[in-house]
Amino acid sequence: MNSSNLLSITTFVYGLAAFLYIFSWIFKKPAPGILATWTAILGLAGNTAGIIMRWVESYWLGIGHAPLSNLYESLIFYSWTIILIYLVIEKRYKNRIIGAFTTPLAFLALAYASLSPNIDDRIQPLIPALKSNWLIAHVITCFVGYAAFAIAFGISFMYLLKQRENEHKGLLLDHFPEPNVLDELTHQMVVFGFLFLSIGIITGAVWANSAWGRYWGWDPKETWSLITWFVYATLLHARMMRGWHGKRIAYLSIAGFTAVLFTYFGVNLLPGLHSYG
Repeated sequence: MNSSNLLSITTFVYGLAAFLYIFSWIFKKPAPGILATWTAILGLAGNTAGIIMRWVESYWLGIGHAPLSNLYESLIFYSWTIILIYLVIEKRYKNRIIGAFTTPLAFLALAYASLSPNIDDRIQPLIPALKSNWLIAHVITCFVGYAAFAIAFGISFMYLLKQRENEHKGLLLDHFPEPNVLDELTHQMVVFGFLFLSIGIITGAVWANSAWGRYWGWDPKETWSLITWFVYATLLHARMMRGWHGKRIAYLSIAGFTAVLFTYFGVNLLPGLHSYG
């Protein structure tokens, strides 16, 4: 079994975990929730093993680079980071309903990587611009930030549902964390993600200077990364300086994640140095 096969299996493990989390939430059964946690842990282990195997395989092929260089590899790492951060949150807050709104994002990312006919999973040599020690630092920091924003997106969606509880009473919302808890958790995830995105942009600028002789060139991905940064900077400024809470922060969090998705996928529709091949 090679890394691609293992990661394809992991896709279905993540899908099962997401299903179990949703099933546990809807039917209010604790047993599927417990099983969902162990399934997510199993998926994380498979994801980790797949990343390590792919790294080793690259050396077997005489290429030898970290598996972070193309769309397929970045989606694998993105899924891994989302599940890892979520499991830390679950352990801290003892609430598995959050998994119903976050693990599907990891499943969709890995499913797109493993099942899409438009994504090549072959290990390929690095182009000259990617042969830099800044590659690992830049990609890891950016995708840790993106994963935190994905978690914040799921929690913001939960907050908006919880706020509608008074208008539409429903048993599905009974075991949601309180709105103030969801609001604070969204804020924490945004702060965490913003810190890593900022480091990612800085390391990316240093990398760009070593690769192309300039720190910033208004490439589509660079531009949308900056737009994403400004959206979340606006959210943090509004919360800390203007006292914004609740719905306005949740909507800004969702808008920010939309910008993340366009940064990640939309720029591949535009010509640029950062477009994935």
